[in-house]
Amino acid sequence: MLANKHWILIASLLICIANARGQVSGFDKVGSTSFTFLQVIPNARVAAMGGVYTVNIRTSEAVFFNPAGIAHAADWDASLSYMDWFLDVTLSSFSMNYRLGNIGSIGLQAMIVDIGSIEETRVDHLFRDSETGIYNSGITGSTFSPGAYVLGLTFARNVTHRFSFGLTAKYVRENLGLQTASAVIFDGGVIYDTGFRSLMLGAAVRNFGQEIKYNSKGYPLPQTFTIGVSGYLFGLEDGFFTTIPGHQLLVAFDLSQSRDHSQQQHLGFEYGFQNLFFVRGGYKFNHDEEKYTMGFGLNVYRLRVDYAYNDFGDYLDTTHRFTLGFEIK
Repeated sequence: MLANKHWILIASLLICIANARGQVSGFDKVGSTSFTFLQVIPNARVAAMGGVYTVNIRTSEAVFFNPAGIAHAADWDASLSYMDWFLDVTLSSFSMNYRLGNIGSIGLQAMIVDIGSIEETRVDHLFRDSETGIYNSGITGSTFSPGAYVLGLTFARNVTHRFSFGLTAKYVRENLGLQTASAVIFDGGVIYDTGFRSLMLGAAVRNFGQEIKYNSKGYPLPQTFTIGVSGYLFGLEDGFFTTIPGHQLLVAFDLSQSRDHSQQQHLGFEYGFQNLFFVRGGYKFNHDEEKYTMGFGLNVYRLRVDYAYNDFGDYLDTTHRFTLGFEIK
């Protein structure tokens, strides 16, 4: 009976997400949302696997993607990530989760976007000296430092040994120099273990909340609906095709709909040897610049080290992400 109820719940959630997709798919305007930095992936493992995150992240980093994931994490887990973005912009993040016995798990997240210092220019400072010919392009001599940060709290729980859910509330603040905006926004998600081999299903809603106003004009949040599935083609146990001691191959797929883009798909792979060394790759469908992704990971004792490489095509630089994690069972 419980299994049937969970299937009904999953089906209902997927129908709701499909309906929501239909409502937002017409709003196909890239860059038209606020707080767009929330769409940047801070975690190296997710980035290396083509941006797939709905089911396969079960460490503290799940607080950034599908909060239900920390219900499957170790009793205590923490991670730090760093990324060089474009034009000297850097993004640093921290996550942590702690299991409260049978009550559930709580998680914390923090993310800082550092844009650096920018020279201030103003129209009223434009001039050309008629005698010397010196031209001033509007530089005032002052600088300003835009940036943004996120602080979040997550609760997740295993309702049964197959079904888990998670909810996140996060405070987001963005400083654009002339104006500052902030809001409390929400994430939610579920993960369901089908019981068939290693097949897992999941769904997540990210960045749900009210519009953000700049100059009295409202801009919607980068709300995203994602449905995902993952499983091991071959694994240490419960592989779809076979079980190979010491070897595993995870395949994961996400179907994603955001407010400012048409539907996107993400496919990721992860080969693991002795649960020690991992090679990852992925592909992003219907993205403007991103396509292939790759990376690797190393687990030593309870320490995780992950790296991701992303190619942004002919016009943008490549990006590199690094994540350091630690867990206590």
